[in-house]
Amino acid sequence: MRSLKAFGARNGRDPAFAGVGNRPELLRRKTIGNNSRLLLAAGVLAIGPALYAMVAGAPLAFIVTCLVLGGALTALAMHQRGQFDLSAAAQVTTLMAAGLVLTIADPRLGDAGLGMALMGPVLAALVARRSMRRVSWLGLLPIIAIALVSTLLGLPANPLPDAQLLPASGLGFAIAFAVVAYSAHHINAAFEVHDKAQISAYRHLIEHVQDAVLRFGTDGSVLLASRSSEPLFGCPRYQISGNTLVERVHVLDRPAFLNAFADASQLGRSRSVEMRMRQDDPHARSSVPRFIWVDAQLAPILDEPASDSAHEVIALLRDITSRKDTEAAMAEARRVAEDASQAKSRFLATIGHELRTPLNAVVGFSEMMTSGIGGELSGTHKEYAGLIHQSGRHLLEVVSMLLDMSRIEAGKFEIQAEPIAPADIVPACFAMVETMAQERRVRLLSEIEADLPLLTADERVCRQILINLLSNAIKFSHEGGQVAVTVKRQGQSISLSVRDRGIGMAPAALDRIGEPFFQVHDGLTRKYEGTGLGLSIVKGLVELHGGTLRAISELGTGTTITVLLPINGPATKASETAEIVPLHREPLAAALPLWQKETRKAQ
Repeated sequence: MRSLKAFGARNGRDPAFAGVGNRPELLRRKTIGNNSRLLLAAGVLAIGPALYAMVAGAPLAFIVTCLVLGGALTALAMHQRGQFDLSAAAQVTTLMAAGLVLTIADPRLGDAGLGMALMGPVLAALVARRSMRRVSWLGLLPIIAIALVSTLLGLPANPLPDAQLLPASGLGFAIAFAVVAYSAHHINAAFEVHDKAQISAYRHLIEHVQDAVLRFGTDGSVLLASRSSEPLFGCPRYQISGNTLVERVHVLDRPAFLNAFADASQLGRSRSVEMRMRQDDPHARSSVPRFIWVDAQLAPILDEPASDSAHEVIALLRDITSRKDTEAAMAEARRVAEDASQAKSRFLATIGHELRTPLNAVVGFSEMMTSGIGGELSGTHKEYAGLIHQSGRHLLEVVSMLLDMSRIEAGKFEIQAEPIAPADIVPACFAMVETMAQERRVRLLSEIEADLPLLTADERVCRQILINLLSNAIKFSHEGGQVAVTVKRQGQSISLSVRDRGIGMAPAALDRIGEPFFQVHDGLTRKYEGTGLGLSIVKGLVELHGGTLRAISELGTGTTITVLLPINGPATKASETAEIVPLHREPLAAALPLWQKETRKAQ
């Protein structure tokens, strides 16, 4: 006999609060209400004959009828107040109390009273909560004990005649049986409707889902195919039944599919496999088969028993040909881009080496001409030789940048890390850019923190980083401006910061800073010269040291470039770095983004 405990009433909680439209709980409440009305109707119909029997000297039927009426009214009142569990408890108690009265009145063990009392736990199993079901079965034990004692001791001493016992027992048992039979019939009908609705919903889902749905038997044969499988396979679904599916799988993908199916069927594990599958095309002009990529999700059916410990399998098939084509196109585009990048790097390295030798000769001979080694030159010729020397050195710097960039991109730029004093880098770099700063009347300022620890890094590379940053800052500063360099310790890193009060950068340009050959002022009319490789080289050199680079800028206000280099070099070990107790929490250098986009507010 089915119970509502599997249909929504379980675990001592009210499923009606689980959401709107909880039909099982509504059905339980409706059944409880109808049971109350059924008991009330039975009591009203039996009150007349019971009164007549009482007048005739047989009050037992009247007592049972009064118990039924009282219990029915109590249960109906509880139901109308929304106390459905108490209403069900009142019904169960009514049946067991009436059964107890009939059991005491009848000395026989197998009397109708005991049967009526037994109907109480049965009714509780249908409509009551788990706690009430447990209490009802425990309450039945004393009634059985009373029946045993009465039978063994022959109580009552003056038993009622059968003319009084039979009508009362028959009336009580009929009422109890009617209530239980109605509840069971109502619940079974609801289960049938529910099962049909579930089957209809599942059938509708399988037939209209976009993915193809297949059901495999334990031997791998296709037992069911959804309507959506027809466009996937290009044929009617009846042609997919049987063992023909494996024949459609590409021969190179059959081992993977069979292994996944064996895991799902034999081991009961869900598996996923991507495979190529033949798709029929009746209108094709060529006999060459067409294969599509399919993503198959295999799940075992664990609820149904199967022979040989095997399970039937449900498979969801989805056409992923477009995704595979996109992945192949992206892989090809990536390969082409990598080849182009390598070709560019080879070109830059080759042209750089080819240009360096003649440029060295041009610079050397022009310097000899200006120094008068080859003979005294006129003022005009000396001026021309100086221009040649200056242009040659500029070209050598460009070639050096190209070579550095190509080596960094090719991963062939090696650094020689050794302990250095960070404070000693700044004066040497100032001396390298002092002439450029004097030409633009830019003041160079430095702020170096005292007692800085030794920095494990390549000193030549660190100077190159700082010189590039200083050159950019001076170049984009206004005449009469200033460039400040700050060196301090920040957590487990050394911070090198270069700040200028020049033209600044827009947010769009700030996002692209560090890209090779990118310049803020581009075009033929640009005011500032340069190749756009300075910050790209800085970025690459900082990454070789395991550091990070941040940029803060705003148009018309200036730019601040900050480089964070690990104190212990590229392979930083926290145990080798002295612990610092910060006064405020700072983010770790490794956790910072490569380019932090910030906007400095005007004071």
